[in-house]
Amino acid sequence: MLGAVLLDERHLHALVIDVRLKPQHFYRPEHQAIFQAMIELYEADRKIDNVTVAEQLEHGNRLDAVGGVAAIEELVGWVPATGNATEYGRIVREHAQMRALLEAAQKIESDVQGRQLEPQEMVEQAERAVLEVADDERQRTIRPIEDVLAEETTRLHKRSIEKSPLTGTPSGFGDLDEITGGFQPGNLIVLAARPSMGKSALVVNIAENAALAGYPVALFSLEMSESELAQRFVASQSKVRGEELRRGRVDEKRWPSIMEAAARLSQTQLFIDDSSDTSVLDVRAKSRRLHHQVIDRLIASPGEALPALKRGLGLIIVDYLQLMRPDGRIDSRVEQVSQISRGLKGLARELQVPVIALSQLSRNVEQRAGGDKVPALSDLRESGAIEQDADLVMFIYRDEYYNRETTRPGEADIIIAKHRNGPVGKITLTFRSEYPKFMNYAGAQFDA
Repeated sequence: MLGAVLLDERHLHALVIDVRLKPQHFYRPEHQAIFQAMIELYEADRKIDNVTVAEQLEHGNRLDAVGGVAAIEELVGWVPATGNATEYGRIVREHAQMRALLEAAQKIESDVQGRQLEPQEMVEQAERAVLEVADDERQRTIRPIEDVLAEETTRLHKRSIEKSPLTGTPSGFGDLDEITGGFQPGNLIVLAARPSMGKSALVVNIAENAALAGYPVALFSLEMSESELAQRFVASQSKVRGEELRRGRVDEKRWPSIMEAAARLSQTQLFIDDSSDTSVLDVRAKSRRLHHQVIDRLIASPGEALPALKRGLGLIIVDYLQLMRPDGRIDSRVEQVSQISRGLKGLARELQVPVIALSQLSRNVEQRAGGDKVPALSDLRESGAIEQDADLVMFIYRDEYYNRETTRPGEADIIIAKHRNGPVGKITLTFRSEYPKFMNYAGAQFDA
């Protein structure tokens, strides 16, 4: 393959772009160095042949390590047909994957025999290792700041040209997206409230809004069954009262709109898991598999208009954090919640997908003296690690819940109490308890 490129440099483009071949895919170090030199010439838009490759290696004091000029010229003589260069490259990459799979298997065997971890954690690590072999582009390495800055400034410049405030997965609520720019890849978002404030309803609305916008969404519900979730989705989209839907009291004339809403949702990439006994390792393993399935679907359908699928899942939701089962044998509830919180943050960063985790607030809100029931960060239940791990913390507050004489019926405040990469503040949404459903509020303003 290397000799084919030396004979005809046009093959290198297909190897780099289509086959995604990299120097580390070659078994022999000298071949890695030669292909690296080819890449350097390719990026500098210079001609690639045995003379220029030798010169590039000599410039970096690498020529003697590969066997000198004679070793490079010898590669040309081993080429059966230059037209098969792309196929040769695929063979090199496949062999590299087989070696990586063998190394992963040996590591798994060593971990099992050593019994250093709990069985479930070993299963999670084994699955992760195998999936990384399937997609070795995801493996992270130490990178120079020059490369990081080049990528980031290009991305920021593109955003400036597009002039779109949305840089992440949309919530579907204009004022919230204006502040956050959408939920950002790699971020852990905590949505907390007291019971009956509507936190499950809000994430259901966010899930359907994101899915209808073309973003694949995984919803892990430890509290509601898939049947209950389906009813909520249909009630929200068809604007039929949830109680009427559940009791079979919907007028026959309303059914066309219900079926239309169901059909619309059926076309989305919305995935539901209602397993009640779920740990953070379960969520990570299922999300990782689903993430790769979504990517594989895009690769299999390159002509399909699904731009949001380019990075796999667009959003992961866990409802809710305190119901998750801790891994291992940890007696302290504070440490258990801390472990879950760190695990979800790790999942967000690993897959580069925003993760929304619902959380309960402590009873301190109700016990607070006076009429001030607005939640604060100190009200997060059971662990300060939730606040520490979260990139964005939001609270729901509805005045009508505490005050029957409120002047704000049907209104809900979404309080952004922590925002690692942006402003904090408050927006207002309309809450329709009969569905239940949150909606954009015409009079909503951002209070800094």
